Amino acid sequence: MTERIREFLRNRREDGPCLVVDLDVVRDNYAKFARALPDTRVFYAVKANPAPEVLGLLAKLGSCFDTASVVEMELALAAGATPDRISFGNTIKKERDVVRALELGVRLFAVDCEAEVDKIVRAAEATGSDDVRVFCRILCDGAGAEWPLSRKFGCAPEMAVEVLEHAWRQGLDAYGVSFHVGSQQRDTEAWDQALASAAAIFHDCAERGIRLSMVNLGGGFPTKYLKSVPAVEAYGQSIFQALSRHFGNRIPETIIEPGRGMVGNAGVIEAEVVLVSKKSRDADEIRWVYLDIGKFGGLAETMDESIRYPIRTAHDGGEMAPCVLAGPTCDSADVLYEKTPYDLPVSLSIGDKVFIEGAGAYTTTYAAVAFNGFPPLKSYVI
Repeated sequence: MTERIREFLRNRREDGPCLVVDLDVVRDNYAKFARALPDTRVFYAVKANPAPEVLGLLAKLGSCFDTASVVEMELALAAGATPDRISFGNTIKKERDVVRALELGVRLFAVDCEAEVDKIVRAAEATGSDDVRVFCRILCDGAGAEWPLSRKFGCAPEMAVEVLEHAWRQGLDAYGVSFHVGSQQRDTEAWDQALASAAAIFHDCAERGIRLSMVNLGGGFPTKYLKSVPAVEAYGQSIFQALSRHFGNRIPETIIEPGRGMVGNAGVIEAEVVLVSKKSRDADEIRWVYLDIGKFGGLAETMDESIRYPIRTAHDGGEMAPCVLAGPTCDSADVLYEKTPYDLPVSLSIGDKVFIEGAGAYTTTYAAVAFNGFPPLKSYVI
């Protein structure tokens, strides 16, 4: 927690959980990505935290933006980005949303099948748009990631060649290949195999007369939770070595899509203990600690206990004991940590504040609007 966040919370008098994001940390994170991968364009993943203040700062610093919807595009444009700095990175798009994106001036689109290519072709014809570029996302196993991605996005590498040729034959710019190695990826070598697949796709497309230009290295760059993570510089070095190994002296244009790594460590959630109880009178029975925030209030990434947030309290330093940590809603799924109980101070009691660190990414965007009547997670950017 930065001193700026600590001071803000010290003077806050409102009730209920809130997220506080320190822009100075976001600024430092952007500088680290820019230095670690100097020849790579940064496309911030807007879905991680779309706060206008965050987007405005990143736009001013020169960042581009990876967007998943028309609303996110409009947010990026309102923050000062130009259309050429925006990618429509969702592989699942309504055709009318593609039309709207083209009307806004966006020309870079993700695809992973021929049907998605056809939508873009029809939208380009309907709007009279040219110079429309597509990149094909390929499947990646995400081994080593704490939040692995499913097979929902991407296609087999051999199919990607067919998808890109289909786009090329219909007049689109078959621009490149993308992949995602899994969110909160702690293995700096995770990009190697995906880049080997990308290089093979470049080669196969070249044999068909199609010259690809770009590799989208995706996101996956971690933030620190309970476990230490490698420095951004280590990722940059490993990725550059893999690019050189698989592409030789003909390294393509590259982009990255950091989200969690850009804003995760910039945010802290202040929450309150609502109840501390046991399920039996057995002296050894584990405590249940209920907070006024849970899965539906912004902590959805505790699903399967994938993300284990650092939690600080005023009682730290005293005796600790394991507990089950849960949220406040009337839903049995709203349990944060039970399979692996969480150590919290024995003296923790009702009304105490807890500080959930590393919460700058995927919290406000995952929060329900009014489940059980609880309001959305409040957010402050300082």
